[in-house]
Amino acid sequence: MKQTDSVTNNTQSLPDPDVMYAALVRRDSSFEGVFVAAIRTTGIFCRPSSSARKPKPENVEYFPDAKTALANGYRECKICRPLVALGSTPEWLQPLIEEVEQDTSIRLQAEDLRERGLDPVRVRRWFQKLHGMSFTAYLRMRRINQAFSQIQRKTPVTNAAFQSGYESLSGFGEGFKKTMGTAPAKSNGQQVIAVSRILTPLGPMLAGATEQGICLLEFTDRRMLETQLNRLQKHLNAKALPGDSRFFPLLEAQLQAYFAGKRTEFDLPLITPGTAFQQKVWAALQTIPSGETRSYREQAEIIGQPTAVRAVARANGDNRIAILIPCHRVIGADGSLTGYGGGLWRKQRLLEIENAEVTQVK
Repeated sequence: MKQTDSVTNNTQSLPDPDVMYAALVRRDSSFEGVFVAAIRTTGIFCRPSSSARKPKPENVEYFPDAKTALANGYRECKICRPLVALGSTPEWLQPLIEEVEQDTSIRLQAEDLRERGLDPVRVRRWFQKLHGMSFTAYLRMRRINQAFSQIQRKTPVTNAAFQSGYESLSGFGEGFKKTMGTAPAKSNGQQVIAVSRILTPLGPMLAGATEQGICLLEFTDRRMLETQLNRLQKHLNAKALPGDSRFFPLLEAQLQAYFAGKRTEFDLPLITPGTAFQQKVWAALQTIPSGETRSYREQAEIIGQPTAVRAVARANGDNRIAILIPCHRVIGADGSLTGYGGGLWRKQRLLEIENAEVTQVK
């Protein structure tokens, strides 16, 4: 097997080997997309979060991605499946997901899952891990989302309830009020933010959309994600619920093209509620060409407030639509990478995709 110095020979930069080994030992999922670990003694490569037995440091070689590890003669670990996108639907669950997507009013209990050859506990655990809620709660919120959309289109509440799979108006009213915070007949003026997960080479992202456009796109492991979502719901007088949007297929297709190096701009409508200053900063971010970077000071000068460097940095951090509003293109005055909610390693990867020249992460 070919042996290489992965840190110096890989085209993409990697963290220090000690940092990567420590992440491998503690099974740190935040390093997913940063590297894969290839084990010289076994000839396999693993995710950073792999539960497989940990090798000695001297027996590990690091690569930026699975493709590079395969090119160097390693094969995939059968335990952690590094060739499968993190967060993707497992084969055993795919038929159920397709069934749910085809019928948003579907109601399934534990016995229904068993009849489909599925373990209800296993299904619940997967939904809890990926969506932060049980399978039953996920179905209920999708039904409420559908009913709300129908009511907003002037469908009578009774019709919306029964068309969304509810068997009684009382049950529908109770579930609707619990989720939306108000009775169905009093929901005018509210709106729903449909949320869905989108898989990317740098990890899963949570996308949000209203009827008008995309209002959220964040990596799911961002620490501020819950805060950002709560602020967004308050700004828009909305509730975030699992559901579909006409914008999601286009968003996913454009992101795939971007990560493949085939797209540099996005043409989706964006919803960006915020202060006048934040709006100005976010608009300036969208003028930075792909492959280029600016400093925070340059951003402050562009918006006509050269002394507001720190305020510009805070507004960058409050950006809720990653990649499409490219706050990752703003770097330190010395060319170093600073301040990115999705993690500096992702910021560097995004700039590498765009062929921007930056100083190594320190």
